[in-house]
Amino acid sequence: MERISIGQAHSKNFAITSEMIIGFAKYSGDMNPVHLDDEYASKTIFKRRIAHGFLVGSFISAVLGNEFPGNGTIYLSQTMRFKAPVYIGDSIMVKIEVIDIPKPNRVHLKTTCLNQDGIVVIEGEAVVMPLI
Repeated sequence: MERISIGQAHSKNFAITSEMIIGFAKYSGDMNPVHLDDEYASKTIFKRRIAHGFLVGSFISAVLGNEFPGNGTIYLSQTMRFKAPVYIGDSIMVKIEVIDIPKPNRVHLKTTCLNQDGIVVIEGEAVVMPLI
């Protein structure tokens, strides 16, 4: 594993599909019709189906555990503020930035998800224990 330093950053893109939303609903049990029913969603403030916030948030976990800091990373905490809806067909960039290393086996991260237009859809912070 490479040495982690303050200011270090990593990003990855994810494409949102209807199949992802249906799968997330199935496995999470969150069957809210705003995610699954076109007609229902058309009558909401969103005007169309939206992705589950935690589906999009789970992409942060995927980056942390697989790429940066990488395999073996353990989540200790995560805050998320949902700022804008995510729609089918959106491309989401997950950005991770190291903001502090309070002790050798802890890393404090800024976590941001942006859509293809650069709009922040989720912002938050995480504390992880990387495999060092």
